[in-house]
Amino acid sequence: MSVLEADDNDSPAQTFTSEDGVPNARGRVLGGSSMIYIGIYSRADEDFYMNSGINWDMNVVNKSYEWVEETIVFQPNLTAWQSAMKEALLESGIGPDNGFSFDHINGAKIVGSTFDSMGTRHAAVELLNKAESKNLRVAIYATVERVIFSTNSSGLSAVGVVYRDSNGKSHHVQVRAKGEVILSAGAIGSTQLLLLSGVGPRQYLSSLNITVVDDQPFVGQFMYDNPRNGINFVPPFPLREWGSQVAGITKDFYIESLFGIIPFFSPLSPLLFPDPSPPVNFSVLSILEKISRTFSTGSLQLASPTDVKVSPIVRFNYFANPVDLANCVNAIRNIGVMLRTSAMDQYKFQDQLGKKYFKFVGRSLPDDLSDNESMETFCRKTLTTMWHFCGGSVVGKVVDENFKVVRINALRVVDGSTLTTSPGTNPQATLLMLGRYVGLKIQEERMS
Repeated sequence: MSVLEADDNDSPAQTFTSEDGVPNARGRVLGGSSMIYIGIYSRADEDFYMNSGINWDMNVVNKSYEWVEETIVFQPNLTAWQSAMKEALLESGIGPDNGFSFDHINGAKIVGSTFDSMGTRHAAVELLNKAESKNLRVAIYATVERVIFSTNSSGLSAVGVVYRDSNGKSHHVQVRAKGEVILSAGAIGSTQLLLLSGVGPRQYLSSLNITVVDDQPFVGQFMYDNPRNGINFVPPFPLREWGSQVAGITKDFYIESLFGIIPFFSPLSPLLFPDPSPPVNFSVLSILEKISRTFSTGSLQLASPTDVKVSPIVRFNYFANPVDLANCVNAIRNIGVMLRTSAMDQYKFQDQLGKKYFKFVGRSLPDDLSDNESMETFCRKTLTTMWHFCGGSVVGKVVDENFKVVRINALRVVDGSTLTTSPGTNPQATLLMLGRYVGLKIQEERMS
């Protein structure tokens, strides 16, 4: 069962564990998950535009990306570890070297970042500064509980929302004439709000004693998350780096690296450094892979039919489709090749006999990279999330290509819940673009 941690009510991240047993998190702060995310910025690949069920206006798409990029996106200064990663990617056969690029193109590249050269985060919340302030009101410490509907001669319409403030007081907000309600609470939040508001499968909602506003059988379906796998190891010298700056991209997967610090009092310390004692803190390097797009899908259901703060029950069904498992095996095999490149030699320890080796944290790669069974076991045992979950209110099923909820006037969903397919890369850039893109399209509609 997906659960909300009981003690994290003040945290900007709402943690939950899916029914697959994989811990996960989503942003619960103004600016959403862009405020807690590692900051990678990379535009969607061509496959996304061809297969997302939307007739994209690519001129507006590119202008929307640029509108975001001119404000909160930067070119990172490549660190020593990230430079070695890029060289290892190229040595292992993932090329060409595409340098710095916002585009998701096959090969090795330096990605965009929402962290500037001083390490300061710049996130979606800063885009509010570009709005007309007289037209904008922002409620903070507020939780939307449901959408309000009305039926008249034009049919069923969304006319407002109910939200509760930090003192527990309930507020009803009505939209203005010709206005609309736009849900942007993320793949989990927006889908949850539709169900709590009575928009979803009739039989399921009735079983929870939720008044059915509109029978929408696909609300909560086609949830998916890109599985993450990889290896972690300790370098033989201290590092003071942070973040992820390099990606290796293929048609079926992409590889990136992370850097972290484990404190000296960690239970891992005596295992990694039995003698001599470890430094106060020690570094951990990670090489990770993510499947570009997953073919396995799951579902979302309500854990509470009345309380929006209770995280829903989510299942992603990782590796249910054998294609996903095969792509994981291929990606992990490529990581194994990377570890054998000359670029990685400096991150190995050396014993008294001169033998070099990696000091892994957790599970190491199978010795025989050609053994599919061992590689599949590795993928299943090391499975975790990349925090890139999408779906639940997808285009063509719940919303149309203009992101309007079908059969309901004045209600749109504009976030990752609508995506029928992964952008192929980290979704942050695509979702930021999407917000601007739909905003421009709404302006066009109203002007015409």
